[in-house]
Amino acid sequence: MDDRPDTRTGQVMAAIRARVAGRALAPGDRLPSIRSFAATMGVSPSTIVEAYDRLAAEGLIRARRGSGFYVSGAGLMPLALAETEPRRDRAVDPFWVSRQSLDADASVLKPGCGWLPADWMPEPSLRRAMRALARAGDTVLTDYGGTRGSPVLRRLLLGRFAEEGIGAAPDQVLLTASGTQAIDLICRFLLRPGDTVLLDDPCYFNFQALLRAHQVKVVGVPYTRSGPDITAFEAALAGASPRLYITNSALHNPTGASLSPQTAHRLLRAAAAHDLTIVEDDIFADFEPEPSPRLAVLDGLDRVIRIGSFSKTLSASVRCGYIAARSDWIEGLVDLQVATSFGGPSPVATELIARVLTGGGYRKHMDELRRRLNGMRRKIAARFEPLGIRPWLLPRGGFYLWCRLPEGVDSAGLARTALDDNVVLAPGNVFSVSQTASAFMRFNVAQSGDPRVAAVLRRAIGAAGADRGQRQKAAIELQARSGLPGQGIAVGPTE
Repeated sequence: MDDRPDTRTGQVMAAIRARVAGRALAPGDRLPSIRSFAATMGVSPSTIVEAYDRLAAEGLIRARRGSGFYVSGAGLMPLALAETEPRRDRAVDPFWVSRQSLDADASVLKPGCGWLPADWMPEPSLRRAMRALARAGDTVLTDYGGTRGSPVLRRLLLGRFAEEGIGAAPDQVLLTASGTQAIDLICRFLLRPGDTVLLDDPCYFNFQALLRAHQVKVVGVPYTRSGPDITAFEAALAGASPRLYITNSALHNPTGASLSPQTAHRLLRAAAAHDLTIVEDDIFADFEPEPSPRLAVLDGLDRVIRIGSFSKTLSASVRCGYIAARSDWIEGLVDLQVATSFGGPSPVATELIARVLTGGGYRKHMDELRRRLNGMRRKIAARFEPLGIRPWLLPRGGFYLWCRLPEGVDSAGLARTALDDNVVLAPGNVFSVSQTASAFMRFNVAQSGDPRVAAVLRRAIGAAGADRGQRQKAAIELQARSGLPGQGIAVGPTE
């Protein structure tokens, strides 16, 4: 809607909001008549009518038939700043990065978030697709989606699977409202409270958050540069009898590592021996320069379920995910999606995505993204090096760097300090099932280019070092006064 402050309607709305906020207009007060306020503001009466109608829709004012407009008594004031900002004192847990990033305003820098900046996305293609969509049939704009989602988009996915070597049938693909909903449906379908699920340690933090909601037990498996530690994986299968394993095979979140052929082979063999189902989240696939091994390809969608979405490459605003699995499982998942969402994802979203994917510019867009990200990974790694922040590995693709912090610096403390300077970071332990990643931080290189990020990190690391020095000094003084041996006094986090 055109209520920006640089439009006449927006100026009228801003004037009314200011009068209410300043208590010049109180609950129950009558607003000026349309004609008198139009003369005061120097605009047409139709502009005032439009402004009043929009403020009424917001709930700030209300109309009385034949009497005019009055200030509403309910929902009167705009939310106070403290109510609209994310809580800064919340626990640094798997919800930390999501809540801080999603609720922050545009002035906040987000090197810890999980999406690309707006100017990195294919905005011209999205706008062209939206204009074409406006001319589409009425049913696309008004009706529910089919239970399996857009046939056009599902055919596109089947074609991409075939290029990889997955011979999936149409009844093996289900579109969902998002990648997160895809995992949620699978968990609802396959898990019961008390079941055990394996996760990589570290792993994407929202896997943990979602599984917490499903009241299951989570067991972490250490993640290496070639995939999960296969010895620990096999031991967890034997000891914990898990129902499910959720992972990223390619450009793993947060580490950026990719599965090796040897690890993939042993992992599938162990899964078959223990009747384990694997959920392979392939959301970063298109960021790879060349495809690495995929469990779904090697397994043929027997005990491996593939999920994905388009939020990382096209738009996080136009949400749509997918599930590829055995046809009998898809049938059950369709019923579950109908029960929880009544139909598939929005036809507007799926039609828009399909138009962008078939518009001829997607491959060029991804080529450009990979080129830019290659440069940014090297640039950010070099910029962080003097700060003592070093990548665990330099990934083949994608936009994450999993970095070790300087000795003695705790990532959660660093994240809290940086938040005071309006910088959202992603501390290591939000990704760690075992809480053993306090010395690590995940950085989104595409969101880390602003020089203020490095400046804030430098100050925060300096403050952490000064605090550690003060604690060490206090510990030494305490030792001197007590006459006790110093080695038993804890002075800070250790690894």
